[in-house]
This record gives sequence, C-alpha cells and structure tokens, in this order.
Amino acid sequence: MSEKQPINDAMEHMNKIEGIPTDVNLKILPKPLRYFGYFMIGFFTLSILFIIMANLLN
Repeated sequence: MSEKQPINDAMEHMNKIEGIPTDVNLKILPKPLRYFGYFMIGFFTLSILFIIMANLLN
C-alpha cells in the first residue's frame, strides 16, 4: 500500500512537522469514539435531510 500524497503544502507541513494526521480511520478508534463519530455523521445527515424536506413542504 503506497503512502497518500498530500493535497497541498499546508497538509504536508501538518503531517510531517506537527504530526497531525490528515485522515482518520474510524475502524481503529476506541469503541466510544467510534460510536460517537457514527452518531455525529448520522445526526448531521438526518438533520440535512429534515431541513430539505421541511423546505420542500413549505
């Protein structure tokens, strides 16, 4: 598996110098954080769908 190329110089700097990861794999996180991430993704998705449906009904 090859290493991902940085999108721009800022992302490369954050990854190499500051050690900030540029991507997060939810499957390797501890269970409470993983479930919180799934909850937040689901919450925002359902919220956006609800807002779209509410605007269409008006």
